[in-house]
Amino acid sequence: MVRPWERLDSWEVYQAKIFSVCKERSRSESSGREHEFDILETSDWVNVIALTDKGNVALIRQYRHGTREVTVEIPGGMVERDEPPLQAARRELAEETGYTAERWEQIGVVEPNPAFQTNRTYTFIARGARRTTEPQPDPNEEIEVEEHPLEEIPGLMRDGTIKHALVICAFFYLALKGELELS
Repeated sequence: MVRPWERLDSWEVYQAKIFSVCKERSRSESSGREHEFDILETSDWVNVIALTDKGNVALIRQYRHGTREVTVEIPGGMVERDEPPLQAARRELAEETGYTAERWEQIGVVEPNPAFQTNRTYTFIARGARRTTEPQPDPNEEIEVEEHPLEEIPGLMRDGTIKHALVICAFFYLALKGELELS
């Protein structure tokens, strides 16, 4: 039977703005084997599928430094310390798009990479989304907001316009609810 390993020691190796790299020494309960692991400790994240009353979804276009490409995504971002995920989702939607919504529902949670990351990503639907204010993106974000009919999303994933793994997971959860046809 597979069981959790016992953590013997943990220490921080590097502290960055949005994550920490830690080393962890652990021991297997079943074999007694010990090993050092690299762990990326980071905050939880949120993604928001913002649906308008006209059946459109709000997408954002922004440059991503990791891939050095402009990506098409749904609004989202980091959950601040002691902030509930729903509050973070509302904040990120308003900051990145200027949209707000009255009806919210959490539809899924994923672990981006449990092999070495400690965080989770929560996906929310914001229904009745509409622009009510000017976007207030972070100083290092340059974002364009665009609306697309929800039924266009599978095609945007198929043709590679949307390729962010966590965004695709969010739309998969919407499909599981029966609100998006992927085939």
